[in-house]
Amino acid sequence: MDVTATVLSSCVAVATPVIFGNYTGAAVDSHGHITVTCTPDVSAYNVGLGSGAGSGATTSARKMTNLLSADTLGYHLFRDAARTQNWGEIAADWQPSSAATSTAGTIKTFTVYGRLTAEQQAGIGAYADIITVTVNY
Repeated sequence: MDVTATVLSSCVAVATPVIFGNYTGAAVDSHGHITVTCTPDVSAYNVGLGSGAGSGATTSARKMTNLLSADTLGYHLFRDAARTQNWGEIAADWQPSSAATSTAGTIKTFTVYGRLTAEQQAGIGAYADIITVTVNY
């Protein structure tokens, strides 16, 4: 009797949300995390973030949408704590695995720095967006 198995290279990303809280018109900073777990043969990779589901959103101008209307709130996601390096889905805006905090061997954690833009006119209500996380290896 033959018994066989094949282990394929893979990575799985799990994200915690970026929660801005209540918006009063002033800029609001927050952060979340992405934890990436890869098989041992994947030692170097890049993580990209999509533009989101907001109408007209781009990776440099993301938009959360009011859950009850079409109103939007603009926000940005960054790779650095100074909030100067956009985190997007093209190679120039990817975050390399070497920038992550290694928590245990093949598990690495990335911090996502967010900023909700100041002085926006938006209707009352809850706003949300969904960002696609892509691991390129």
